[in-house]
Amino acid sequence: MTQACAPPVLLHVPGRSLVLVAGLPGAGKSTLLATLPPDPSTVVLDSEHTRARIVRRLPAGTPYPLYRWAVHLLHRLAVVLAALTGPETVVVHLPSTTAGIRSAIRLLARLGGRAAHLVWVHAEPSEALAGQHVRGRVVRGRAFAGHAARAGDVAIRLRTDGPPPGWASAWVLDRSCAHRGLRMAK
Repeated sequence: MTQACAPPVLLHVPGRSLVLVAGLPGAGKSTLLATLPPDPSTVVLDSEHTRARIVRRLPAGTPYPLYRWAVHLLHRLAVVLAALTGPETVVVHLPSTTAGIRSAIRLLARLGGRAAHLVWVHAEPSEALAGQHVRGRVVRGRAFAGHAARAGDVAIRLRTDGPPPGWASAWVLDRSCAHRGLRMAK
């Protein structure tokens, strides 16, 4: 389903849920998640938070490529742990432009006894690149090109076919919707 942009975006996620917020790097996933009000029954896992924790332990000015692997590893470990043992609602930030990652998240939801919900933040590659420059961290050229090539038809398929098998719901938000905020109704 494509969300109309009445601020804020309201998602219905009843019961034990795992919400995957996906899309191109720079599409606005972290921006969207930053607007989510605190809730003791919800944990939000954003790789930016993992990166910030690692940066505090490194010498000032350490280039991101030197510790990117640690950010990815620790973030994914946190996702697995939360999906299996976390509170009622787990919200996960991952680009997930590959079907394999989305399938792994869906499987984690199932193993954790959770309904899987997909929020795809759609941005054109040029918009996402601009978003990366604003945040001050740009995905390498070939890696971003791969994300962009895979992401193009994800939004189209979700808009035309609805949630893929195994997903309780699927939403497509454009970049401007992501900037308007997110709320969850349980």
